[in-house]
Amino acid sequence: MRRGLVAFSALTLFGLGLSGCALNRFEQREPWRDQAEEACLSRKLVQASEDVVPIKEIDGPGVCGMRQPFRVTRLAGGSVTLKQRMTLACPIIPEVEAWLAGTVQPAAQIYFGQPVVEMNSGSYACRGRNNQVGAKLSEHSFGNAVDVMSFRFADGYVVTVKGGWHGTEAEQGFLREVFLGACNHFTTVLAPGSNVYHYDHLHLDLARHDPRGLRRICKPLIKFQPQVPPPGSASSPVRRKPPAWQPAPDPAPIDVEEDDPGRTVPMSARPSPTSVARNPAPLPPVVRQAPVQAYAAPPPRSYPEPLPLGGPAQTWTSGPIY
Repeated sequence: MRRGLVAFSALTLFGLGLSGCALNRFEQREPWRDQAEEACLSRKLVQASEDVVPIKEIDGPGVCGMRQPFRVTRLAGGSVTLKQRMTLACPIIPEVEAWLAGTVQPAAQIYFGQPVVEMNSGSYACRGRNNQVGAKLSEHSFGNAVDVMSFRFADGYVVTVKGGWHGTEAEQGFLREVFLGACNHFTTVLAPGSNVYHYDHLHLDLARHDPRGLRRICKPLIKFQPQVPPPGSASSPVRRKPPAWQPAPDPAPIDVEEDDPGRTVPMSARPSPTSVARNPAPLPPVVRQAPVQAYAAPPPRSYPEPLPLGGPAQTWTSGPIY
């Protein structure tokens, strides 16, 4: 009996040791994270409500967590329900709200003639990138990332990222609109085609990839002419607001982009979605099916090469996967 208890205790300790190894024990919490959270809270960019409820601090394991997390059950003033409630830090919530108002809902009207009423998405999880043991911590570990798997429309029709990315013409157009629109609000945006880990969802986060937070990752490169105007333009439903946080006075170490260093380009400004779409490879063949009920077909599209843009040089870059 005693030997059995000793063996069980040893196995338990061994298991705890393995679970501890799943996190990078040597990773430090960058100062900009707390600065960003404090700036967002002090500016009251997130208002507590029955849909967005502040909860107690999440401290650990390791450097995971956030000082003032929020539990979110609905967005857009309660008009968009979350299939799974999300736990998020303050800075990313206003960016998700702006993306919904400025891109997702306009795209929903263009391609389906009705609004999005529910989003299936994931949020906080203390883990390494791609759930790899010992990898650098994912932005999900700090409530600084959202994974979007599907959208449900007012008539009950559901568009999944997994099925819709190569689905009907309306599904393809809608998902490409929301993907490119997200590149105006988040510092990392990964969609199907970016790598094997993101075949079924959109990953959105506010990671800092350089000391000043000017470098962005938006993958894959696609050739698509968006119909939703970018934020800040005269016809956009949402004016571009300054970010929820400012660069730290003492720059944090550079987050080196290791997967393709030859393509890493310093970024000096946030480009428009069309500057992302410079890959000459055409879209996959469009599967033409009968449109869903209430589908409002957009004007015919052509796919010319975008004209050269003025201002700073193209600044999107490849980078590590989250």
